[in-house]
Amino acid sequence: MSNGRVFNPAEKTKLQQVINEGISVLNEVETLNGGLTDTIKAIAEELDIKPSILKKAVKTAYKSTLTQTNEDHDELNTILETVGRTQ
Repeated sequence: MSNGRVFNPAEKTKLQQVINEGISVLNEVETLNGGLTDTIKAIAEELDIKPSILKKAVKTAYKSTLTQTNEDHDELNTILETVGRTQ
């Protein structure tokens, strides 16, 4: 479904450039994420911790959201304690 717009040659060139650069960046991000995942798995195994916990620590550190994460966990704990679901 086309809206009928026709792009001029300069616009077409810009579109092609951004699409090609976007594909390149996304491929690089995918490759880097794969490498990070492999590293996290290896370190987690070496330190005998869950990879998901280590990955969450990396993301929390990256986003600088430890305070919010702790507040969320406190609220979660309060809810579970309230309904008697703590162990």
